[in-house]
Amino acid sequence: MAEIGKTRLESGWLAARSTEVELTGTQLTTNHPPTGPTSPWMEAVVPGTVLATLVKNKVVADPFYGLENEMIIDIADSGREYYTFWFFTKFQCQLSGPQHLDLNFRAINYSAEVYLNGREMILPKGMFRRHSLDVTDILNPDGANLLAVLVHPPDHPGSIPPEGGQGGDHEIGKDVAAQYVEGWDWIAPVRDRNTGIWDEVSISVTGPVKIIDPHLVSSFSDQYTRAYLHATTELENRSAWVADCSLNIQVTTELEGSVCLIEHVQTQHVSVPPGARVQYTFPKLFFYKPNLWWPNGMGKQSLYNVSITVDVKGYGESDTWDHLFGFRNIESHIDGATGGRLFKINGQPIFIRGGNWILSDCLLRLSKERYKTDIRFHADMNLNMIRCWGGGLAERPEFYHYCDVYGVLVWQDFWITGDVDGRGVPVSNPNGPLDHDLFMLCVRDTVKLLRNHPSLALWVGGNEQVPPDDINTALKNDLKLHPLFESHSENASYVKEFSVESEDPSQYLDGTRVYIQGSMWDGFANGKGDFTDGPYEIQNPEDFFKDNYYNYGFNPEIGSVGMPVAATIRATMPSKGWEIPLFKKLPNGYTEEVPNPIWEYHKYIPYSKPGKVHDQIEPYGIPKDLDDFCLKAQLVNYIQYRALLEGWTSRMWSKYTGVLIWKTQNPWSGLRGQFYDYLLDQTAGFYGCRCAAEPIHVQLNLATYFIEVVNTTSEELSDVAIEASVWDLEGDCPSYKVYDKLSLPPKKVLSISELNYPKSKNPKPVYFLLLKLYHMSNYSIISRNFYWLHLPGGDYKLLEPYRNMRIPLTITSKTSHKGSSYEIEINVQNKSKKPDPEILTYKNNYASRYGYGDFDMSSLEPIHDETEDKQKAGLLQRLYRQFSRETDGLKVTEINGSDAGVAFFLNFSVHTLKTDHKEGEDTRILPVHYSDNYFSLVPGEEMSVKISFEAPEGITPRVALQGWNYHCEVHTVV
Repeated sequence: MAEIGKTRLESGWLAARSTEVELTGTQLTTNHPPTGPTSPWMEAVVPGTVLATLVKNKVVADPFYGLENEMIIDIADSGREYYTFWFFTKFQCQLSGPQHLDLNFRAINYSAEVYLNGREMILPKGMFRRHSLDVTDILNPDGANLLAVLVHPPDHPGSIPPEGGQGGDHEIGKDVAAQYVEGWDWIAPVRDRNTGIWDEVSISVTGPVKIIDPHLVSSFSDQYTRAYLHATTELENRSAWVADCSLNIQVTTELEGSVCLIEHVQTQHVSVPPGARVQYTFPKLFFYKPNLWWPNGMGKQSLYNVSITVDVKGYGESDTWDHLFGFRNIESHIDGATGGRLFKINGQPIFIRGGNWILSDCLLRLSKERYKTDIRFHADMNLNMIRCWGGGLAERPEFYHYCDVYGVLVWQDFWITGDVDGRGVPVSNPNGPLDHDLFMLCVRDTVKLLRNHPSLALWVGGNEQVPPDDINTALKNDLKLHPLFESHSENASYVKEFSVESEDPSQYLDGTRVYIQGSMWDGFANGKGDFTDGPYEIQNPEDFFKDNYYNYGFNPEIGSVGMPVAATIRATMPSKGWEIPLFKKLPNGYTEEVPNPIWEYHKYIPYSKPGKVHDQIEPYGIPKDLDDFCLKAQLVNYIQYRALLEGWTSRMWSKYTGVLIWKTQNPWSGLRGQFYDYLLDQTAGFYGCRCAAEPIHVQLNLATYFIEVVNTTSEELSDVAIEASVWDLEGDCPSYKVYDKLSLPPKKVLSISELNYPKSKNPKPVYFLLLKLYHMSNYSIISRNFYWLHLPGGDYKLLEPYRNMRIPLTITSKTSHKGSSYEIEINVQNKSKKPDPEILTYKNNYASRYGYGDFDMSSLEPIHDETEDKQKAGLLQRLYRQFSRETDGLKVTEINGSDAGVAFFLNFSVHTLKTDHKEGEDTRILPVHYSDNYFSLVPGEEMSVKISFEAPEGITPRVALQGWNYHCEVHTVV
């Protein structure tokens, strides 16, 4: 008897172009299966696309590298047959008695014929729908089964006009598919239009009765002290007799040490007629003071495991289903004060600071590991919402799982965009996709797939467009809120009681979260659908704080620059792509950046906007080479995105309810709108965002030069103080002030005092400002914020000679590892001056680190390697003397220097230990999680940084430390 449950078919796949395979699907799955990856067959990427398979096998060039995408034939030129592919695999399964087997495709693009052991089945059209095939009667008696799938591209792949454009010629909009694949202003066209088996394939064994799409809903009363779990599931009896079922629901929560506590167990008896499919609703389960699920920055992400099993009399366990579930209530309304949409979680308003998301990889090589990194990065940045943009995907359950775990709310668009569906140039597809019934089928199936995730906050009909009238009406009806979750009043903070007479909320398709018809409607942008999102270019940092900057309460898209580090450019481009832009002076005094053709192809956004914004790199001095350009770009990235979020937060609730940055990442090696690149290395903008989006934050208003404190939490903070110190390039502190005995009210922005140093006698033209918010009781840091500033009308050119300063540092590190997982804690101290004995915050002991860390340091094995630095000593002494010693398991490294000043813009990176790497070779280990990076230390100050990563097998990792005035190329601290 086969074990009840699901088995993923994720390895052993082969693929071949259909025109190169002379056999039929019946022949492939009976007498003539492929024997291995011999021509025309090759190893396939599943999940993934046809193009992913071709890239893996080096049949085509890497579309992420340089201009190689131009060497790959586009489907518009090749025809659809060229990207029509066979996929083949084998699996073992032998059933017993009344068992059944389903073959499941969680998504394919765009349609397919399936052959199993010679029998043909059809997977109908649609990129966003699941397919489940009962193949019980097709299985081979010996348990060896042959599976072949012929996958066809979208019906309307379209063509790419010479000028490119948003969504090419828009033909893809006639299908229910991802629209970005014809190219956008942030990505080149995807040549196969994402044809392939792009999501999980599995087989699932059940008994005679199958559980289908349970729906879990929580409701509350008595100020969230009393909660109910509502659950409804469908049951399908595939036998020829009445099935007498025991239907069991169990709710558990995990305690310390992987011990599970059973919170609830309930068993119900249900009879299901032969061949019938019925819906069953459990009596609601009562919980007293459950642990609530909160978004990132508001509290813990408490999750319960809900398990449903069905036992059939005379058979035993027939099917099982489980899901992590969070008790939370989400509501929203249009705020009267700002006109923006205001969200509440568990009755508490949440100020939205988030980002727009496309997808993790444009070849759809989707994985749990990549999703975990992506979502943790967003949580590390202190963001609390991701918007899944309408030209991309309905994201996968693994994406939502990590949003549940890390507390990131999700706005999910459906597959409509203004550019492709009626508002583009030229106007096309004004009635959306050709098959409206297919669109709604995909919608309903997507809702059932994702609705149990607490992170899912709202559904939206389209990007910068509303769906056609009939689709919009159907969406409003299908996704209407249950009366329990309707928000009637802006000031309503009560929780509605569940009435016995009312329909159980778990019987709705969703019913728990709002549907908004478009991304610029009903509390977003100007609320009327006019193009009032954006802008998407470099801005003057101070403008974000000004009264006239953005006039609507919630901006769903505002974008800017995204230059990665130099190592990423070298890893993704040939040497011609290492040429930096030409800085061309214009008659009006502005500078125009002229990038090389490879940067232009990769959608580079300049750091200037002639006529509006002067070049933001130029104030540091014209860059000399790629490394200089990218380092100065990181300075601008940090300032740009910190200012954007600080400017928005400065007007929290008075002018704004939220903002979503366009965008947080790239699914391709693009050069715009990203906090981390496709290779998963963070830009400095990542840490500018992380700083600005702290739940409690001290900041400088760049328009008024007033120091402000933001408290986004629901708790008042009392007995705190702010330390404001100004430092010059010589390492002196000409201004030091403490504002003590402060109380910070919840959900408020408090203006403290003006920074008077620029108005003082003989202020320095370039200076540093360090702000610290701390508890007066123990001097623990709540928020730390470091600025580099110049006087009005000035620039940062004095920082150029500052690069020659030699600042002495002491670096203390402790490394632990468990298998391939490493965690390193590194303390860096600026030793150029002794700390002022009156300044007790110099150690930067943080009160808390929000959401950091995946595993317990105490469970790890210490590393002891006494010879590692001796082997590298020659390389490390090029610039100045340094030495290392081991004390009490700690490694201490002294960086000698004779200058006093700020250790400016220090950043860590992790590499493989190589002495013979070639020019352009990428030695980085990625991804790496840093508790902070691109940080600066004033004289006497120290900072601890936690670093965690997975090292490839057989690789010895080394950590490098670089900075503006710290030039050692490879400084080994591990």
